[in-house]
Amino acid sequence: MKRVFAGVMVGLLVLLCGCGTAKNTVHSIEDLNGKKIGVQLKTTGDVYASDIENAQVQRFNKGRDAVVALRKGEVDAVMLDDAPANVFVEEFGDVKLLDEAYADEEYGIAVNKDNKELLDKINNALTTLQEDGTLDQITKAWLEDGEELSAYDGQDKQEYANGILVMATNAEFPPYESKTEDGEIIGIDVDIMKAVCDQLDMKLQVEHTAFDSIIASVERGMADVGVAAMTITEERLEQVNFSQPYVKAKQVIIVRDND
Repeated sequence: MKRVFAGVMVGLLVLLCGCGTAKNTVHSIEDLNGKKIGVQLKTTGDVYASDIENAQVQRFNKGRDAVVALRKGEVDAVMLDDAPANVFVEEFGDVKLLDEAYADEEYGIAVNKDNKELLDKINNALTTLQEDGTLDQITKAWLEDGEELSAYDGQDKQEYANGILVMATNAEFPPYESKTEDGEIIGIDVDIMKAVCDQLDMKLQVEHTAFDSIIASVERGMADVGVAAMTITEERLEQVNFSQPYVKAKQVIIVRDND
């Protein structure tokens, strides 16, 4: 009877831990062949994973949901951008990153193809912010210094000469964009766009939408820009223009840490 009771208790502990339902079988990028890979829908991780031989790609609306599925043993690995991946690894503690990155990426600001004037202004603003160190200060604060609310103090004027700039994003990608408990959207992309808007003398208005709706919102004129840690790709360039890159990132693999 004692052995039965002990076995039941161990089983309950495994369930409560959220991990341990399946051993990790992905130890290198080569091990991804034929595996179940979780991705966030319509991200570059989705594209890369779909090209892996015999991979079974499971798509989630949120990167966090993919990591939860990994912990439960529902997928073998998750492909995600490095910054949010590091957030989830630190948060959960029972997942880890492979040492080798899958791919290098560059993020850009999506702008409607018919709005060349706005694109040029944004590029000029990004150049200024790069040269004066603002972009580096913002990214370092969030990625290295543990910033949790804001790394930029601008956007404090009562009136802006050039009106409002509407930014479409998906607030499910910390530390680039996420929501506070009171619903405010914060993150690296928000701080960078605040700085860009100060350069343009415009008021930033941030709107949350599904990731796979961002480019459509820009195409249809529902938003002026799309900013969501969005990698510049040839496919996306068929629909929108992109600013010069403002962040370099990596596509990484998250696996269970139960070897």
